[in-house]
Amino acid sequence: MGTMAILALLAVAVVLAVRHFIGTLAHGCCGGGEAVRPVRVRDRDPAHYPYAVRVEIGGMTCRNCRLRVENALNSEEGLWARVDLAAGSALVRSRQPLSEERLRLVIGREGYTVGAITPA
Repeated sequence: MGTMAILALLAVAVVLAVRHFIGTLAHGCCGGGEAVRPVRVRDRDPAHYPYAVRVEIGGMTCRNCRLRVENALNSEEGLWARVDLAAGSALVRSRQPLSEERLRLVIGREGYTVGAITPA
């Protein structure tokens, strides 16, 4: 009887692990089963954003990570960002001079780390 209970628990654990793995493949590592929808910036004319920096970002591992960082930046007034997951960085354009502190705060709130910030 004890062996049957252990086998049943093991079977449940395997089913849960497989479901989690399938969800990870479908939605990314941190998708929580739901895809992140992108925040669209209406004005995408680079001429309207005279300031630009490249920001190194640590901790991004999937499409949802990229979208979370991009959405956080694009939700800020006067910013337009594009995140490159493969490079682990973002190109952030702004209408006004942008402080490193503000960038670190916005990205840090999402749970990612900020490395070097250089003019683009």
